[in-house]
Amino acid sequence: MLRGWGPAPRWAPLAVCALVAPVAAQDAARQVERVEQRVLPRLVIRGEPVVEARLADRMAHYGVPAVSVAVIDGGAIAWARAWGLADREAGRAATDTTLFQAASISKPVAATAALALVERGALDLDTDVNRYLTSWQVPAADVQAGEAVTLRRLLTHTAGLTVHGFPGYARSARVPSTVEVLDGKGNTAPVRIDLKPGSLWRYSGGGYTVVQLLVSDVAGRAFADVMGETVLEPAGMTSSTYEQPLPEPRWVAAATGYRASGDAVDQRWHVYPEQAAAGLWTTPSDLARWGLAILRAHDGASGGPVSPATARAMLDPSLNNHGLGPGIGPARRWFGHGGANEGFRCRLVVFMDGRGAAIMTNSDRGDGLVAELLGTLADEYGWPDFAPTEKVVVPLTADALAALAGRYRVDGSPIELVVSVADGKLYAEAPVLSRVEILPESATVFFSRGDGIQFRFVRDPDGVMAVYVMGRRAVKQP
Repeated sequence: MLRGWGPAPRWAPLAVCALVAPVAAQDAARQVERVEQRVLPRLVIRGEPVVEARLADRMAHYGVPAVSVAVIDGGAIAWARAWGLADREAGRAATDTTLFQAASISKPVAATAALALVERGALDLDTDVNRYLTSWQVPAADVQAGEAVTLRRLLTHTAGLTVHGFPGYARSARVPSTVEVLDGKGNTAPVRIDLKPGSLWRYSGGGYTVVQLLVSDVAGRAFADVMGETVLEPAGMTSSTYEQPLPEPRWVAAATGYRASGDAVDQRWHVYPEQAAAGLWTTPSDLARWGLAILRAHDGASGGPVSPATARAMLDPSLNNHGLGPGIGPARRWFGHGGANEGFRCRLVVFMDGRGAAIMTNSDRGDGLVAELLGTLADEYGWPDFAPTEKVVVPLTADALAALAGRYRVDGSPIELVVSVADGKLYAEAPVLSRVEILPESATVFFSRGDGIQFRFVRDPDGVMAVYVMGRRAVKQP
């Protein structure tokens, strides 16, 4: 039974609890068991019973071989547990010390090292980074209009730099240097200014690769070494490393990444020379330790990777609610980040009252499971955010549903989406989308049962019907 689930089914806001002592071991064991037995769906439909599921069944549904979780409660790690297989082919079980790729959660952790250098006077947040870069320079661009690429703008994704993310490299491939990545001599485009710095928020892994080089140039040492000394060791992240490629002695502790098809990533995982953007190998417990170190510093404690003043600056939201590294939640209730590398999906959330979780999976389909586990933990621990989304279904006539049925061709693609009616219900099916029931929120907006994918039907002035799904437009065929 969901906590706060009243007789008129709806998600009621839950009050933020004050800090409490970490749960006793027996309480943690009971909470782990409840999580194993009652994973909640990402969305619930008003008036329908809430279907709870076993974690093992949801892992099978998504095809996720392993998931590892660390829960924060009372300002400490309450428990950590892993389920499934770190390597399916070898039959190797995942444990709470299995290493996963943190993907883009690498960014806020890397930002911590850059800010530590600011504290030491080696860098300035608002000075042109070309003043500090010695092995490469950010090429000037006409769109700059007198504005500079600064560390503050790099960390907040407002520097106007290109390249969203990186696919990584097969372990047997030649891996480019940081400078080669920045100049487009790897498998991505060059990192260049194409927006006026400071004008807009746009996610840029390329910008964090500039941060990587900046930290290395200023410190005069390899980036992974600087991260180990400046952040990982002070935060107690003893299992973690930014070394790329991962050193061979640590392979036995690393999870294999898996594609959405269920096939393993070629040679088990990719190598990411873009270490600051995507190169951290870690565990959920170590990610939780980093989050707690920042939280403690924010609350005035010294002795961590950064000072209280710096931690508070990190968690001060800029454009798009992004701090100096982490994303910032509504009303500054939490900070964290998500991550998606080839074969890995993960999420870190740390509430300002000392609660939260780190969840890591070794599958391209891990996002769905991560979302369900966040909702389950939100219900279990009374978090104010991340509870399952409630949807209200509106009744439509059979004629209204029939008018939407047909074959829709995706713009610029041979892919067709088939919308059909059966037993008074509307269904959608495509080569990349199994046949799913889609339910109406209005006469034109529908969502898929289970995943909540939105289908928005639009009729243009000429009477042609189109549907927008996951950012793509498909036009109804005659």
